[in-house]
Amino acid sequence: MSDAVLYAVHDRIALVTLNRPDNRNSMTSEVLDGFTAAIRRAASDRDVRCVVVTGNGKCFSAGADFKSQIQREDAASVKLPHERSYAMYEPFLELLHVEVPVIGALNGHTVGGGFGLSLLCDIRLAAKDAKYGANFCRLGLGPGMAITYTLPRVVGAQRAAELLFTGRLFGGEEGVTLGYALSAMPAEHVLHESFLMARRIAANAPQAVRQTKAMLRLALGYEPRGHSMLEAYTQAETLDTADAREGVAALLEKREPVFTGR
Repeated sequence: MSDAVLYAVHDRIALVTLNRPDNRNSMTSEVLDGFTAAIRRAASDRDVRCVVVTGNGKCFSAGADFKSQIQREDAASVKLPHERSYAMYEPFLELLHVEVPVIGALNGHTVGGGFGLSLLCDIRLAAKDAKYGANFCRLGLGPGMAITYTLPRVVGAQRAAELLFTGRLFGGEEGVTLGYALSAMPAEHVLHESFLMARRIAANAPQAVRQTKAMLRLALGYEPRGHSMLEAYTQAETLDTADAREGVAALLEKREPVFTGR
């Protein structure tokens, strides 16, 4: 079987590719471990001037694989419920260690934890016909991966509230209108256009670009990791409800959920 996450460097641009298209690049252990390894390689390579993150197939990432795991266990130690929730998102949060610009080449559907990963990118290019969004409330779950922190900083508080409360998904062109994506195009053009932008960035003075990214984060008071841990507590609480069990069952059975508030 091929690697769950592919890593390559072209023209001082690191390309990280989620590579489980048959499973919608979901957050399985092999994908999460592979992503951690790839991002650590990119972050430690001083010759890399830009990182592009994408997915193979019709999905960038569909988030959690609800047929296998919603929280992440650890065979080496016993974790509390909120720690298991946080452990699910911690590998994607590795992206925060990358000092150079990160472009999300969002080639396909980008939902849940995958949507959270896209929000950690500095720039996002979307596929016109793909669906994007955080459907946690539609599943009876509290959000994770700092989405309640990052999304309002990208689209504004009111629009973030509407998207999160309703759990609705939106298309690539609406994503541009919302300010979520820089541009939207046919899926087959997303990676190419992302590399064109990455090359323009990589052509600039690398130290100046790194410092500019650092100053942008400082200006925003940008610290999603701590917020993600806070979300992990609330997500763990909601996971232990009848509504969460109903929401996941409805998703797998492809029907509308019926929530009771319990």
